[in-house]
Amino acid sequence: MKIFNKEKLKETDEFTIKEQNIKSDELMERAAIQLFGWLKTQLQENQPKINLFCGIGNNGGDGLALARLLLNDGYDVEVYIVNFSDKRSDDFLLNLKRLKENDFWPEFINSTSDLPKLNTGEIVIDAIFGIGLNRPADAWVKELIQHINNSKNYVVSVDVPSGLYLDQSPKDKKAIIKADTTVTFQVPKLVFFLPETAEFAGRVEIADIGLDQNFISKSSAEAILIQQQEAKRFYQPRSKFSHKGTFGHCIIAGGSYGKIGSVLLATKAALRVGAGKVSALIPKCGYNILQLGAPEAMVITTENENFLETTEIDFQPESICFGIGAGNKKATKNYLQELLQQRSAPLLIDADGINILAEHKDLLKLLPEKSILTPHPGELKRLLGDWEDDFDKLQKAKNFSSTYQVILVIKGAYTITIAEKHMYVNSTGNPGMATAGSGDTLSGIIAGLVAQGYDSAIAAVFGVYLHGKAGDLAAEKIGFEALIAEDIIQHLGKAFKSLFN
Repeated sequence: MKIFNKEKLKETDEFTIKEQNIKSDELMERAAIQLFGWLKTQLQENQPKINLFCGIGNNGGDGLALARLLLNDGYDVEVYIVNFSDKRSDDFLLNLKRLKENDFWPEFINSTSDLPKLNTGEIVIDAIFGIGLNRPADAWVKELIQHINNSKNYVVSVDVPSGLYLDQSPKDKKAIIKADTTVTFQVPKLVFFLPETAEFAGRVEIADIGLDQNFISKSSAEAILIQQQEAKRFYQPRSKFSHKGTFGHCIIAGGSYGKIGSVLLATKAALRVGAGKVSALIPKCGYNILQLGAPEAMVITTENENFLETTEIDFQPESICFGIGAGNKKATKNYLQELLQQRSAPLLIDADGINILAEHKDLLKLLPEKSILTPHPGELKRLLGDWEDDFDKLQKAKNFSSTYQVILVIKGAYTITIAEKHMYVNSTGNPGMATAGSGDTLSGIIAGLVAQGYDSAIAAVFGVYLHGKAGDLAAEKIGFEALIAEDIIQHLGKAFKSLFN
């Protein structure tokens, strides 16, 4: 599903109005009908009092149209007009007139008004500011927003939580509605998935208001949200006459004394995701651990007992995963440099491999095109340097990806993969996956997909989705707190099967 910036959203509205030969207020009515239908489904026989806060722009117009539908259906509704400006949009005025024609007069509130009383158990609908917001709220509006947030009522935001910008991080988080649910129109917004802003959106519901699908499909997007439908397209079915050589040989190179378990997890993940053959390349201290822990894998050891160093291999792998648990010894750094200079197989670099690159920036220019880097936030900061906010971080990550022609997997609650100037936002995963070894498992999954012939960018995006889905399936069974990396590996088969549910 595409994620549009606010300029593209405006273009989509305008194109739809022209192409479908409708007026803008008709589009607003569609939005109100979708909101009304969603609310009615959620409330069912319940009919608590609904407090609707409307701004004086088009978002407020959506709210007024919704209020009319709710009142006509017998709901107990109080409507407040947040009168923060003398300017009103035409569609706001039209829907205000329609509401008054239904013998309902909303209450106007301004800087001198008392804050409305909100009783426990009521619902708040937030339609104060929309996607076009580009300046901070006035002090009295901020006070109103805090009053709503502190009311303990269930809050539903229309399209976007009021006070949240679409194209920049918030300067004052106390001036943003914290919604329990955001019902957004047609396509999701990037701020719903970024660490600094996602908390304000709560649960996101996407309402189809009939925007022109042809225009949407042909338009460039700010990012792509990867859900089941998108992930299913990546899947490569297997021929009945395949053999293990068909699905490639993957090397997992890493480990050091006390950190062999990370390689074991990545190795098992690469096998479980379908790589034909997997070899673990480790220091001697890990030999017994790998042979016992993953009997399906082959094991190659370095001459050194405790850390990774240059080792000759007598075959050509289809993918190499380097750096998990490897440490930062000089010999390990030298081996990474040799691998980069050889450019013999698609390369995934994680963990200590990324730390070595960050410490020795001259190695970055040796990265083969379409190498995959999978940093967690600390490793990313060492690689890119400090950033001001999430938008600055993404811009620096895009620049890095473009400069070195690599794929960057920015791990987080909503992992974002940057590849070939495109951003892909993952929809799967849960807090239980914040556990030791989860990242090692992800690297093994991606490397295992590359070994099977998946394009590196597709392997990264698809691997992140499968990793998160396996974690979700495991958490459904045992809960967040009990989830460990091994559970993710054990549920990869079900993650594949879920693509076709």
